[in-house]
Amino acid sequence: KPCPQPWDSLQSLCRAAPGQRRGLSAQPGPVHTLNLRGIFPPLTTPFSATQEVDYAQLEGNLCRYASIPFRGLVVLGSNGEYPYLALRERLELVSCVRRALPRDRLLLAGSGCESTQATIKLTVSMAEAGADVALVVTPCYYRGAMTSAALVQHYTEVADASPIPVVLYSVPANTGLDLPLEAVLTLAQHPNILGIKDSGGDITRMGLMVHKTRQEDFQVLAGSAGFLLASYALGAGSVKHVALSHGSRQAPAPSLPQVTRRFGIPGLKKAMEWFGYYGGPCRAPLAPLSSPQVEELKGIFSANGWL
Repeated sequence: KPCPQPWDSLQSLCRAAPGQRRGLSAQPGPVHTLNLRGIFPPLTTPFSATQEVDYAQLEGNLCRYASIPFRGLVVLGSNGEYPYLALRERLELVSCVRRALPRDRLLLAGSGCESTQATIKLTVSMAEAGADVALVVTPCYYRGAMTSAALVQHYTEVADASPIPVVLYSVPANTGLDLPLEAVLTLAQHPNILGIKDSGGDITRMGLMVHKTRQEDFQVLAGSAGFLLASYALGAGSVKHVALSHGSRQAPAPSLPQVTRRFGIPGLKKAMEWFGYYGGPCRAPLAPLSSPQVEELKGIFSANGWL
């Protein structure tokens, strides 16, 4: 089923050359700062029963998102099973979302790789595919060598070469590495680094980042619904510095943030199906929920009046 207007009307625009969209420069280097204040829900990657990317189901989910006034979408984040996708799939997913996304909504796309060279190449490719912002996760395989100096050098080279703005991405639950505060404060001064998506959940640390970057054009994004409201409070005196990366249109019930923390992406995809979205399977080795886990998850939603 085709997506409703105004999505279809943007097909020709989205097929244009990347440099013709939103005034993006065709040459690497700093670009105009974007305001990231708002809600950016992270997209899951829909897979078929054979674990191939299901683009028809992706378009169906995007049609449902169209009626909700989100600021934009996050593609290829942790919830998108980014590490399990081939390079071709990553680029095709971004292109597909860009074709469907209304012009006034931003597309943040994951482009972080383990090496600086690979990250630069993928970031440039994401810009060509239509991403507005590159979300760059910390390299972590050799985490013992990832000192503040090494990470500052990595992100500086990526931001220097990127034709689109860069957002730092710290998700220690997955990487085992928290981007050091001193590195964040140094990188906040780079003209092509917009901010940081911090999924660590340390509100004191986030408050320090907000406070210490008041003189910079730097935005702090809350990376989980679990500390969404606390992030709002941090921005009470300086709203432009606090953005929200994902969540719902209303405040989450206290136990709902446990869903992805406790049940992971399989739990998220199962919950999507109860609300009319396509969830589907995860890509192996992520396993589906057991029957008892499904019942436990359903009980959480029911107890909070969502089902």
